[in-house]
Amino acid sequence: MIKLVGISKRYNKESVAVEDIHLSVDAGEFVSIVGQSGTGKTTLAKLLIAEERPSKGRIEIGGWDITHISQGDIPLLRRQIGVIFQDFKLLPNKTVFENVAFALHVAGERASRVKEVVPLVLDIVGLGHKMRSLPTELSGGEQQRVAIARSLVHRPKILVADEPTGNLDTVNTQEIIEILKKINEFGTTIVLVTHNREVVNQLKKRVITLQNGRIISDEHIGKYRL
Repeated sequence: MIKLVGISKRYNKESVAVEDIHLSVDAGEFVSIVGQSGTGKTTLAKLLIAEERPSKGRIEIGGWDITHISQGDIPLLRRQIGVIFQDFKLLPNKTVFENVAFALHVAGERASRVKEVVPLVLDIVGLGHKMRSLPTELSGGEQQRVAIARSLVHRPKILVADEPTGNLDTVNTQEIIEILKKINEFGTTIVLVTHNREVVNQLKKRVITLQNGRIISDEHIGKYRL
């Protein structure tokens, strides 16, 4: 599903974000990428969604070599890879329904399709009853759930979550992780980038640890040991 071969990302001679990364993730896996701040976790996530391009190496997503993906093909890639960020990136003047629907409108989906899909994904994240609310009327955890719903509208094969609980308290963090586990049970591959030791150790899933831009451990039932 995901294959990185000899991936390096250098911004200049002094700034190396990731170095010689070799990594394979199978369809349906739940993988946590961990490491201290500045180890290259977010750069790795950005490489997967083609927000950054590698300086060296090859990236394949579902057999598609995206190493030198054209700008025009990026929207197609983003329909296969859902993305969740630490900051929710919601449109403040649009309702929950409209925020989720926006991703479908941009892709040119029919109005009938939008009306069908949006309630479904909002029900998955437990927000079907808040479709008409504005983001300012929601808690931080609810806003992140809207962002997750928005990431699911194209039925992505992969979900990349970059510090999705970074701005949340313990209760909301647990709710978001449970939703990610449920999405994974549907067969979606999850790549979770996090510094949250408790979350990683509770998951008991595969853990890839980065240090100084390199993978220093890859455990299939791992812990956050740094």
